[in-house]
Amino acid sequence: MIVYQSQTIYPLWNNITDAVREGKNQNEKTFGLPAGDIFQAIYRSEEQTLKFMGLMNSTWVLDGHDIATAFNLSCFQNIVDLGGCTGALAREVLKAFPSSSVTVFDLPHVVEMAQKHFAQDDDNIAFQAGDFFSDQLPPADLYILGRIIHDWTEEKCLMLLRKIYDACRPGGGILLVETLLFENRRGPVMAQLFSLNMLIQTEGREYPPSQYKRMLNKAGFTSVQVCRTGKSYDAILAIR
Repeated sequence: MIVYQSQTIYPLWNNITDAVREGKNQNEKTFGLPAGDIFQAIYRSEEQTLKFMGLMNSTWVLDGHDIATAFNLSCFQNIVDLGGCTGALAREVLKAFPSSSVTVFDLPHVVEMAQKHFAQDDDNIAFQAGDFFSDQLPPADLYILGRIIHDWTEEKCLMLLRKIYDACRPGGGILLVETLLFENRRGPVMAQLFSLNMLIQTEGREYPPSQYKRMLNKAGFTSVQVCRTGKSYDAILAIR
């Protein structure tokens, strides 16, 4: 976690003034990579990819249990973790709800590295390679998006949410995992810092619950529930 932050996030934050002034990420200025392809910077080498995956793995090892138990997910038998990276969050969900099946859906090279470097001997999770923007989504009762929505413009978020709605089985749901701002956007400080980091590194930002609810409703989802965990990440559950 510390190595990735020192080699990727810290150099980007050196350009915080330009990011605020220009309103866009600083991948081109920092790494000489196109600003429009945010994951080209994150996955710019196998070494950097592995460090990023290690960061995500540590995140869910520390905070995954709180997310997995934020709501009772026992009614969802077939769960797909979109952009699930190493499978760390999927494992926490499976620990909490062992009667469910959980599949991690991520880019081919991420799936390959996850199975090579992060697989566990007693793994009961499955992996499927694909791009959630361009490929068909596997059918499921519940789709999890852990720290995914905050990467993208609202237009792209709506496109993805509508695609998930179409793929989701009737009565199924979607679980968003993000750091929620207060409605007045004056905190929490952690969420404000994450939002600045999204500005510097991606196309997205952090949002208050009402904005996630609005996007979910636009995509067709209803019965939106919000759980502030009191930890680093919060959860939002909505039903198809």
